[in-house]
Amino acid sequence: MNGPASVGGSGSGSRDRPRARAIGSFGPPLVAVVGLAIVAWVTLGLITGNLTLPGGPGGDNGPGGVARTPAPSNVVVVPPFELPGSIAYVKAGNVWIQSGSKARQLTGSGRAWMPSWSPGSAWIYYVETVPEIGLHRPNANDRLRRYAMTVPNLMRTRADGSGEPERLATGRYKSGSEIWFYWLRQPALSPDGKTLAVVSDGPRPLQSHVVIQFIDTATGKMTNPKLPENAPRGHQDPTWRPDGRLLLYVRNGRDGARGAPAIMRYDTVTKRVSALTGPGYLSPSWSRDLAYVAATRTDGFGTDVVILDARQGTELLRLTNDDRSWAPVWSPLGDAVAYLHLEGGIVDLRMITLEGTAPNWTVGETMNLTEVSGLDGGSRPVWFIPPGELPALPTAPPTSPPAGSLGPSPAVP
Repeated sequence: MNGPASVGGSGSGSRDRPRARAIGSFGPPLVAVVGLAIVAWVTLGLITGNLTLPGGPGGDNGPGGVARTPAPSNVVVVPPFELPGSIAYVKAGNVWIQSGSKARQLTGSGRAWMPSWSPGSAWIYYVETVPEIGLHRPNANDRLRRYAMTVPNLMRTRADGSGEPERLATGRYKSGSEIWFYWLRQPALSPDGKTLAVVSDGPRPLQSHVVIQFIDTATGKMTNPKLPENAPRGHQDPTWRPDGRLLLYVRNGRDGARGAPAIMRYDTVTKRVSALTGPGYLSPSWSRDLAYVAATRTDGFGTDVVILDARQGTELLRLTNDDRSWAPVWSPLGDAVAYLHLEGGIVDLRMITLEGTAPNWTVGETMNLTEVSGLDGGSRPVWFIPPGELPALPTAPPTSPPAGSLGPSPAVP
């Protein structure tokens, strides 16, 4: 992929920008990536080397010429038991919530993606893109040019569908006569509700890569914790531990021509970073008891869903072996994992039950939760069950990773 040259700032070289097309020009667009939704596909494509994911807001075709099927069906497959709680996902650019045997559409703009529950489930946070006209100099000595761009806004809406969506932050960026934008992706609200972790190059997009940033929910101020990165590849997939002590995220890297993502952990108390896994893992999801992490395992053939030990990062169980499954989310009950699956160019939601007792599970029944529904492959599903419907945890959760395991690890591949 080709991106614009860095203008001032850190001089970090070329960086990709989503959906900014020069107006009135027959030359190439400012970026080769068409549509903010394709950012997720690009990331996964770089990581796996061969995975093509349809879906995402805006447009009728996915990347690689694969037709995106915008909600060809609203069929919700009824599992052999009552599905507990609610799962949110994105279909045809709108957030949907599925509970039991029913699904309902929550947003209606057709430009939403990447939902996240608030800890108390009252709100759904998500990103919504809006078309705007920008003014930008491709290089420092060029004249200002007009661009048709898609700007991400950070939104929230009540999960029960009442009221109007609220805009919390915008990626629109203005500096002098220039009007540009920065990424806002994958919002994740901390358990105490005080901090939103996002993936962004804001608030000054010409001076940062796309990395983990924190937004104070009271003031709206964005802070860069400067977590180690393999510049300019940045980060993705922020995921808070249920007690808020640790934040898992993915540090993107390269191994020759292939991607080498690794899951990292950031201790919010000590401010130290360590690697949970080596290269080949992304999209982590904590179990409620804090002892396990479901993740996407990527290799040269595709992606599959696995369970990792949350302290050592060792792989305990591989849940799929089809090379077309990714973005797992734990059931808060701890007895199942839902995930996205690609079949015939269409993305649907599946679930695998876990038999036996942790950590010695065996893979149970696999069932479809949607059918020919054309879900957005770049938006992770999220699952919520009210605390009053959850059983007591059997043991006290760990307060931190093993002693001595946390520390600066800039050399981790």
